[in-house]
Amino acid sequence: MKVLFAATECAPFFKSGGLGDVAGALPKELVRKGIDCQVVLPYFAKKIPKQYADQCEDLFSFYVNVGWRRQYCGIKKMILNDVTYYFLDNLYYFGGRDDLYGYYDDGERFAFFQLALIEMLERINFIPDILHVNDYHTAMIPFLLKEKYRWINAYNGIKTVLTIHNIEFQGQYEGSVLSDLFGVGMERYEDGTVRMNDCLNFMKAGILYADRINTVSPSYAEEIKTPQFGSGLDVILRMEAGKLSGILNGIDYELNNPKIDPALPFHYDSTDLTGKAQNKAVLQEKMGLPQRADVSLLAVVSRLTYQKGFNLLLDELHNILQNDVQLVLLGTGDKNFENGFRYFAKTYPEKCSVSISFDVKLAQQMYAGSDIFLMPSAFEPCGLSQMISMRYGTLPIVHEIGGLKDTVTPFNIVTGEGTGFGFAEFSSYQLLKAIERALTVYADDFVTWHSLIHQAMNQDFSWTTSSKEYVTLYETLI
Repeated sequence: MKVLFAATECAPFFKSGGLGDVAGALPKELVRKGIDCQVVLPYFAKKIPKQYADQCEDLFSFYVNVGWRRQYCGIKKMILNDVTYYFLDNLYYFGGRDDLYGYYDDGERFAFFQLALIEMLERINFIPDILHVNDYHTAMIPFLLKEKYRWINAYNGIKTVLTIHNIEFQGQYEGSVLSDLFGVGMERYEDGTVRMNDCLNFMKAGILYADRINTVSPSYAEEIKTPQFGSGLDVILRMEAGKLSGILNGIDYELNNPKIDPALPFHYDSTDLTGKAQNKAVLQEKMGLPQRADVSLLAVVSRLTYQKGFNLLLDELHNILQNDVQLVLLGTGDKNFENGFRYFAKTYPEKCSVSISFDVKLAQQMYAGSDIFLMPSAFEPCGLSQMISMRYGTLPIVHEIGGLKDTVTPFNIVTGEGTGFGFAEFSSYQLLKAIERALTVYADDFVTWHSLIHQAMNQDFSWTTSSKEYVTLYETLI
């Protein structure tokens, strides 16, 4: 089976979120299962680390018609961990950009990427059985294969899978983009097929034209069929429900392993938590907090946004800090949130310490050194942080939604089962109550707390498991 995985970000080259983690881990696992999976990405010259840029081989170049524009496309290739990566190089669209997204011409940039990707296939002599596209940046590819390139016989057997990582981002542009950038007629826009709210909608086109659609957790697959979470596409998703499923993301167990993680001063596993306690002391010292083994240390590692629920945390943080707790926070985002957490760090210097920054090493140290991980997201397609925190023996407190609901089992006081704590109603009061429940168990029941740690650390969220479901999904198509 031949699979081409198309994305706009991929660890370890460049990433902004969960898509980059998936693109970095899933193809690697598919190759281990004997599938010929290759990956195609834009070449973000300013973002890719030099060690990888130096490994890229220049294959050839050609020109792509982006509407009336004739644009250069260079093809670079490298092999890493037995996965073949192709990079589409265009200095104007990708080379000089400081960020991956957020530009006025994103529609044109990703139109070029999708057109160039399709026109590259015969040139690299790799016609996939499955073309796996991700989010709106590549969601027009199924449409283009059937509406623009169907005359190419070699492409007729390609089946397409669209993975929706976040339905909020849909790629909505003026209808004229269909002809002006993609060079196709306006029929499918005028009849409403790819039109929504008087815009061309990349995601809607992908949902309708892809052979299969999946999201990154089973619960999110159900949620996006409702008006509350569907961001306007719930009607379309209900209509296409027969080809929609949810496959839970995994995490890279090689990178996220407390036994060998190079970011940690002390290593440990579920059979010996001595190193976790030592990491806690190091983290407290690093963050300028009193070194106390008995205090419950809460951690936040996240983008600071409303989607992540940090309005709830700020609303109750004064009350939370009245308890015998410490809080460490790492992240950037909404300036109001950043300033709010800075205020609490200044007001409660013995209990609260924040780092408004992006620091991968410190993030790993927080996963390992804290006792409780806060993730009160308003919605969460999958979420990786709660899985990483459990891998490191830090119990998450989550809003029971989407992937958080699918991965965290709330503590059951009767049976003793659980891998964390949850709250169902999205309110600051319920978040406070969940934190208080966790603090009570931490302070009063050492045996139960350590039992929960063992249950959390022994969960299997590896890509070994999740990739099997993708293989099954591919096999249903071919």
